[in-house]
Amino acid sequence: MKDSIQIPLQWIGPVRIIGPEVNSEVKVPLATLETPMWPSTNRGASVSRHCEGIRAVIVDECMTRSILMEADSAITLVEIVNDLKFREAELKTVVAGTSRFAQLIDWNFQIVGNQLFLRLSAKTGDASGHNMITKAADNVIRFLQNAYADLRYVSISGNYCVDKKVSAVNGILGRGKSVIAEILIPRELCLSKLKTTPEKIVNLNIKKNLLGSLVAGSLRSANAHFANLLYAIYLATGQDVANIVEGSQGIVYAEMRGEDLYFSVSIPNIIVGTTGNGKDVDFAKENLKLMGCHDLPNGMASRRLAIIVAATVLCGEISLLAAQTNYGELMRAHVDFERGDAVYRVPEMIENS
Repeated sequence: MKDSIQIPLQWIGPVRIIGPEVNSEVKVPLATLETPMWPSTNRGASVSRHCEGIRAVIVDECMTRSILMEADSAITLVEIVNDLKFREAELKTVVAGTSRFAQLIDWNFQIVGNQLFLRLSAKTGDASGHNMITKAADNVIRFLQNAYADLRYVSISGNYCVDKKVSAVNGILGRGKSVIAEILIPRELCLSKLKTTPEKIVNLNIKKNLLGSLVAGSLRSANAHFANLLYAIYLATGQDVANIVEGSQGIVYAEMRGEDLYFSVSIPNIIVGTTGNGKDVDFAKENLKLMGCHDLPNGMASRRLAIIVAATVLCGEISLLAAQTNYGELMRAHVDFERGDAVYRVPEMIENS
C-alpha cells in the first residue's frame, strides 16, 4: 500500500536571470518545512529584479558511474588501461548503444593494487541520468570482459563515481551540471534591500565561508547553506533529493567592485532532470512546466532547470549572509516567521517588490 506525506510549498520570486540560455524572470517553487527560507530567498530574488539580474552559465555537464574490476596484478591492469586509450571510439559506441541520449564524453581511472576503478562520464539528455549511465556501465563491463580475458567483475559501482557521498573528485571532474551564478549589486541596493554594506558581506564571506570552512575541514565547500535551497527545489520538481550531498559542495566568492558588491556561487554538482523517475508525478510535472522546463530541444530543459537552481541558491545565500552581518537578525527572523508575526518584527525580510 502506497502512502504519501505533504510538505509545504511556496513560490518565490520571480528571480531575474540573464545569460545565454535563460534570459527571463522565473518564479521558483520551494518545498520545505523551514519557513524562513521563503521570505529570505524572496529577498534575494527582489535584489535580482532591482539590478541587472543574475548572470548564470553552465560550465560543464555529465553523469558518472565508476565500475570496479580486478586482475591478478597491477601490471596487467596498466597494460589494459594503456590499450584502452586506443579504443575510445569502441567505448563510445558501447555507451551510445544503450540509449539514444547517452554520449560518453570522458573516462578516468585509478589503480589500487590489483583493483581497477574506471569512472565513466556521459551526457544524458534531459534525464539526470543515474539509470542511463548504470545501464551503459553494464555494457562496458561486458565489453571489457570480452576484450580482456584477465579482467574480473567486482561491482557495477566502485564509489569513484561518487554517488551521494562527499568527495573531492566530483568537485574537480564534475557530476551533474556545473553552474556559476553571479550578480553585481549596487551599494545603495545593498543598503536598502539587504540592510547591510558590501564590505560587511565580503568580510563575512572570507571569515565564515572561507576561513570557517577551512577550520572545519570542509571538502571543496565554502558556503552558508547551499543544501537548503537544493533540497527545497529538488523536492518540488521530483528530483533525487539524496543528491544534495554532492550538490551542496560549492564555493561562494565575493569582492568589491568600486563601491558595489560582486557576489557569486559556483556549484559543480547540480544533479537534476526534467524527465525520468519522479518527473511523472503530477505536482513535479506541473511545477516544471510553470518554470518553462519542458518542450525544449533535447537537453535544454534540464540545463534551464540547473541554471534556475543556481540562481535561486544565490538568492538564498546572499540574503542569509546579509542577515548574519547584523547581530540577532537570524534568530529573530526564525522566531518571528515560525510564530507567524514576522510582518511586525522583520518587515525587510517580507519585501517582495
